[in-house]
This record gives sequence, structure tokens and C-alpha cells, in this order.
Amino acid sequence: MSLHDMNPTIKFATFTLIMFGLALFYNPWTPLIIIVGTLMIQLMATDVSWKKWSLFTIPFLITALGTFWTTLVFGKDLGGETWVSILGQSISKQEFAVAVSLSMRVLAFTVLSLLFMLTTDSKRFVMSLMQQARLSPTIAYSALVGFRFLPLMQQELHQLQYAHRLRGVPLNTRWERIRHVPKLLLPLLAGSIRRAERIAFSMEARGFTGGKRTVYERIDIKPTDYVWSCVFFLLFGLSIWAGI
Repeated sequence: MSLHDMNPTIKFATFTLIMFGLALFYNPWTPLIIIVGTLMIQLMATDVSWKKWSLFTIPFLITALGTFWTTLVFGKDLGGETWVSILGQSISKQEFAVAVSLSMRVLAFTVLSLLFMLTTDSKRFVMSLMQQARLSPTIAYSALVGFRFLPLMQQELHQLQYAHRLRGVPLNTRWERIRHVPKLLLPLLAGSIRRAERIAFSMEARGFTGGKRTVYERIDIKPTDYVWSCVFFLLFGLSIWAGI
């Protein structure tokens, strides 16, 4: 029973409700239990690359540390006996607990978001929203085209770099490739506009008007989807109990 097979709409609704619930609690134990439980589920029920996960986590870890520090230094004075002094700043236990709680909440949001992103196929997610959440086909197919554009633009960028190399442009080091990017933006933009026009003509030729449409691939809701949803809500309930 892999988390990758969970219905994307049910998964999105479950994670969204848990995140909204987390915003109501200011103790450090509730987000900590969510973090640990989510990582355990990711370890046992997914094939997510931990190397990729670690790279995605780095900027959010920096954000959590920044939240912790700014809350300590610039947060509201909660009073109480001074517990520790950092760079001349008096910190009470209450202020330290609030700073830890907010930074842990950032990490809890991060692990839940990364779990959703790394276990959900973008195409299945959009099709599921169209079928289960009654998302407009106009918005759904526009989102699918946008998702499809990203790898195509990356591929075209590489092709432009290869073409410039053949013409003698030095692009051997990372700095040279970064410095040369502004010269590639105009042909990249022109190619994207031409591709968008071809896609628009193609969709119009196939009768796409934005109305009700049949679908070839059905994204159904299975009993295991509710099981996974219950697992995450039980984890959230356990985290609330731990924080009381």
C-alpha cells in the first residue's frame, strides 16, 4: 500500500486540513510529532529519494532557523524570568518555547508539503481535481500545459546552449553558462510563444471549448485512500494529545 497510489485530491485535502489545524497550536510537541510521524511514513511507504528530499529541505531549514532567531530577537516581550542571555538579549522560557514552536511549525509544513510533492504525479493531480473536485476543464488543461512547458523549456535551453557552443561561445564552466543565460532568454521566449500558439490551434482543432468533457484515464477513490487519510488524521490527533 504505497502512498504514491493515494488519490491526489484526497491527499491534498488531508494535508491541507492538517496544516490548517497545525496553525492553531503554539506548543513545540504538536509539530514535532507531525514531523517524526511524516518522516516515518515517508520511509516505510514511499520510494522518495532522500538525497532529493534533503536538497529541497535546505532552504526551508534556513527559513526555520531564521524564524527561530527573529522570534527570539524581535518577538513580543512575554515577560517572565530571564532564562538565558544571547548577545545581550534576555530570553525567557516562554519566549524560547514560542520561537521553537514557530520554527518547528515551519518544518512540519515543509515535510508535509514535500511528501505531497514527491509522491504525487502532476498529471494525476490535475485530472483528479477535474474529476473529484469538479475543477473546470479550462483551468485543468491550462495547468497541464504549464506543467508540460517546464521540461520542454529546459530541453530547449540545453539545445540553445549546444548551438552556441558549436559557434564558439565558451560555456565550459558554470559561471560562463550563468552569465550567458540573458542572451538565451529572447530565443527561448520566442520559441515558447510559437509552441503556445501551436498548442492553442491544436486544442481548438480537436474541439476543446472548455465545456464538459469525457476522460480517458479515470482517477478513482479507493478504500485505501480513506485508510491513508485516517492514518494522517490519527497522527494529527496523537500530536494534539502530546501537546496538551
